[in-house]
Amino acid sequence: MTQPYMCPTCKSNRMRFTIIQQQPQYVRLHPQTGEVVNMLSQEELDTFHQPYRGDQFLVQCGVCGTTESEERFVKMAQHMQTK
Repeated sequence: MTQPYMCPTCKSNRMRFTIIQQQPQYVRLHPQTGEVVNMLSQEELDTFHQPYRGDQFLVQCGVCGTTESEERFVKMAQHMQTK
């Protein structure tokens, strides 16, 4: 988060953003009721439960609401600086 951002959708916002942290929670659910049976840490996952591989956080434009990976906002700012 030390690089300039620019919204890839509205192309006007360079200042107002929301950082959305994503913290996965690993759970086992009861197959019939959907109730949480067990909360797991990443170390406790079995071979059939894949660990989360997505972005640790997303960026949301404070003007139009577009939510994307940080890379999209950074790349848009870099692209506009070269013009």
